[in-house]
Amino acid sequence: MTQAIETTTAPRQGRPRPSAKPHGQWKVDGTAPLNHNEEFKQQDNGLNVRERIETVYAKQGFDSIPSDDLHGRFRWWGLYTQRKPGIDGGKTATLEPHELEDRYFMLRVRIDGGALTTEQLRVIGGISTDFARGTADVTDRQNIQLHWIDVVDVPEIWRRLEAVGLSTTEACGDVPRVILGSPVAGIAKDEIIDPTPVIREIADRFIGDPELANLPRKFKSAITGHPSQDVVHEINDISLVGVVHPELGPGYDLWVGGGLSTNARLAERLGAFVSEEHAAAVWHGVVRIFRDYGYRRLRNKARLKFLMNDWGPEKFRTVLEEEYLGFRLPDGPAPARASQPGDHIGVHEQKDGNFYIGAAPVVGRVSGSVLTRLADLLERHGSYRLRTTPHQKLVVLDVAPEQVGAVTAGLAELGLSSSPSVFHRSTIACTGLEFCKLAIVDTKDTAERTVAGLEDRLSDIADRLPAQLSLHINGCPNSCARIQTADIGLKGQLLPDPDGGQTPGFQVHLGGGLASTDRDEAGLGRTVRGLKVTADGLVDYVDRVVRRYDEQHADGETFAQWAHRADEGDLK
Repeated sequence: MTQAIETTTAPRQGRPRPSAKPHGQWKVDGTAPLNHNEEFKQQDNGLNVRERIETVYAKQGFDSIPSDDLHGRFRWWGLYTQRKPGIDGGKTATLEPHELEDRYFMLRVRIDGGALTTEQLRVIGGISTDFARGTADVTDRQNIQLHWIDVVDVPEIWRRLEAVGLSTTEACGDVPRVILGSPVAGIAKDEIIDPTPVIREIADRFIGDPELANLPRKFKSAITGHPSQDVVHEINDISLVGVVHPELGPGYDLWVGGGLSTNARLAERLGAFVSEEHAAAVWHGVVRIFRDYGYRRLRNKARLKFLMNDWGPEKFRTVLEEEYLGFRLPDGPAPARASQPGDHIGVHEQKDGNFYIGAAPVVGRVSGSVLTRLADLLERHGSYRLRTTPHQKLVVLDVAPEQVGAVTAGLAELGLSSSPSVFHRSTIACTGLEFCKLAIVDTKDTAERTVAGLEDRLSDIADRLPAQLSLHINGCPNSCARIQTADIGLKGQLLPDPDGGQTPGFQVHLGGGLASTDRDEAGLGRTVRGLKVTADGLVDYVDRVVRRYDEQHADGETFAQWAHRADEGDLK
């Protein structure tokens, strides 16, 4: 474990602050808290709230929970209060948090690398059915989220999860969140390096470590060894991407400082090659840099991307090597362009001769009964493993050749298509107004209606559409659904209606993408002045802009490329 930072830490020589006001950097300004978030984290480590949940709140009920635990430390164990039903999006910014929240919780099950057994899946399905009114969403962080959780049931839920090796530890909060991992780790024929040992080492050594449980804000990690670059590495705080060093063999290229929300920034390469042996130490070094040098005074500037923006990759690498690792990392090659789509939809042969099958629920929405029936389906056909993906999809592993037809048919019966339409495949949506206290508009139901509408409206040109054409729908500006990196990204907001009122709608971003799509390189979407669309007009708009792409694009030109060169009038 690392040594605790003393509150008397003096500013380091040669590294003056870039502004007159302190940023709250522990190694520069000392650890005196500069806002209430920092105060409550120092007063009591968020991990400690578990004992109070089990011994006090689960027995005395919701009203016994004090504010700093309810709105703060509960997150360290994957719990957020959910939105009270019936409160429209116009009140999101005007009501106090306690007026927006219900007496029930969203519970996030942490699934590092997205790896699940059918036994674990069945337990999650049972928890959903018994305690969450059947709710279950596969997220774009490879977690599964449940809703309608009563605090009195949380100890039993933890008992069931932990009995099969799952947890909610640090699924939320100012901590190292779930580690994204390639959904085909260890099984893909074309894998560069299997990230499973590194993900396991990091999770086993560092998740739940009290010394890493007070970061400036959340810390997102991603590790892949697959050439499809299937973990959206450009938008994480740290990513390790599989490469082959000409002299040192397979290992990882190190990326740092990505993140979206209202100040989108893509991660940067440090130019460093990381061996499997040193990967966990490098991860540990980066997260400690964030802990010690991250900006804590203003919460909206507290992500690692702001530090990277000020330092740059050269200084970041120097600090990492000299202060945290104690050795130099070798220079290494950049990853090659992604070789194929990173969502793994369809039927693919594994390196052992069995098959994996990528299947798409509509925008990640499933249910407890679907999860339980999926576990039953797989076990009937000799498969006992599956993975969630960073694209709100599921990947079934280890299907024998003679069982592929039966499994794909069974998946389809559950609403999990292995050959979905382009919009069924490529549409993702955040939680939205139904449960999220930050949301302004509905997302999941809007997305389901939009997918169905586009499948009907675009059927005449379906055979000419690209295999992937991403539509990402977000309920607020925070970009949980990665709107800036979608072909068509939609940011929820309220728009004026003809009667002088307001109606749900979206600001439109066009032409974003990451390396795991069909772009040459990652890039953020384009916004067009005045380009907004109502929720009711969404199908009409997407139909119109996709038809213009179909009519105008050059041979081999992607939607993103066309959207960045098209006249503004053609994008409206």
